[in-house]
Amino acid sequence: MSQVLHPIEQKILSVLIEKQNLTPEDLSEKTHLSIDQVRRGIEWLKFKELVQVNELEKSFVKLGNRGSEALQHGLPERQLVNYLKSIPVFSCEMSQAKDHLKNEFSPAIANAKKNRWIEIHENRIMLKGYHDTTSEERILRMIGSKNPAMASLDEIDDKEALDLLKKRPEFLNFTSAKYSTVNITEKGADAAKNTDRDTSDSEIRAIDVEAHAPVVFAAKSHPLTDVIDEVREIFVSLGFAELVGNSAQSSFWNFDALFIPQDHPAREMQDTFYLKDMNAKSVATPKQLSQVSVAHKTGWRYDWRMDAAKKMVLRTHTTCVTIRELADYQHDEARLFSIGRVFRNEKVSYKHLVEFNQVEGVVVGKNVTLRDLMGLQMEFYRRMGIKKAKFWPTFFPYTEPSLQSMIYNERLGKWVELFGMGIFRPEVTRPLGIKNPVLAWGGGIERIAMLRYGLDDVRELYNNKLSWLRSVPKCQ
Repeated sequence: MSQVLHPIEQKILSVLIEKQNLTPEDLSEKTHLSIDQVRRGIEWLKFKELVQVNELEKSFVKLGNRGSEALQHGLPERQLVNYLKSIPVFSCEMSQAKDHLKNEFSPAIANAKKNRWIEIHENRIMLKGYHDTTSEERILRMIGSKNPAMASLDEIDDKEALDLLKKRPEFLNFTSAKYSTVNITEKGADAAKNTDRDTSDSEIRAIDVEAHAPVVFAAKSHPLTDVIDEVREIFVSLGFAELVGNSAQSSFWNFDALFIPQDHPAREMQDTFYLKDMNAKSVATPKQLSQVSVAHKTGWRYDWRMDAAKKMVLRTHTTCVTIRELADYQHDEARLFSIGRVFRNEKVSYKHLVEFNQVEGVVVGKNVTLRDLMGLQMEFYRRMGIKKAKFWPTFFPYTEPSLQSMIYNERLGKWVELFGMGIFRPEVTRPLGIKNPVLAWGGGIERIAMLRYGLDDVRELYNNKLSWLRSVPKCQ
């Protein structure tokens, strides 16, 4: 029984049975099909073993900068001959020719002598012989006549002249391009003959439901970007406003304003990236500086230093953005959050990076409580698809009481840490004039992404491994 072929396949076979070794572009011209239809048809026929596709490579030559100039003005030796012809006595002093030809003088003399176009006697150049078009000139003209000015090496018969042009700097540029040709197989020829005999326009063609569909990798955003956008959308839907701040911050807002003492280990260079020889010109208002200084002296009992507060750092968290917002605008009630890159001078491992994305937020209100904070976090986890979560007492320098949220990882079968949270200590809020309680939380988004995508190494998010990126479905 003969194969039932698609009309596109029939047209391609009908052309190939007459002529072999055609490119897809040739087939498109002869069948009056679009190039995409031809390529699709070739893949169908190739799968059915009705055609054979040969992948080939073709070399091309095009004019370089000096080659284009020679095409327009002539080769240096031709310019010399033309100059001598313009002089009544057909000769001139070497110095005259050098002034006329300038940088082209040396190659002009050498090649004109080789072609026996000139003789030199006592520092004088004299024209002689015949000055027919050379093979090198013919090659330049042939390439220049193309549009674009590029020729296949197969078109150039005089390889010796081509080699001479190759030795001239910037005259020629060589390139290559891959292309394919299509041949009909013996099986394809039989199918074409049987199709011509047995099929008609009214026949209903069978559909091969087992045929391979082309794999399409559509452009999409990075999976980590999707998680960041999802987190942002959740907090906005819960009535939060987003804050954006600089990655470089003064130590005052990154540490001091949060009641982190200036001798705290987190402020050492092995934990924090300091910007070399850079200090903030304006840190805060005189009142803010004075009251934070007093809080540190009273609470931690050491001499607080302005020079340490002015040092610029790459922010170690995004809380520096929200605490400054609260200090500058004195919100009585507010829901604010920030998402951005933070930087820690840590050793890179399967669970640590030197820079990562953090989400952090605050709720300011007269009667807000720790229960409100836990309820807010549970709602966030629910919307992220996290079903099991619990809270564990812990310690953070700038919150009291403080909690660590734990979520259950079904794949690992254990509880893992996620966000830190608590209520800002009075030592943080009072010096900055913040009157109402402030609920605060924060955590790394990469950890959420690892749980979402079942990864055991945080570095996999940044490896740009195409096989993994393509395998992650857009909708979870």
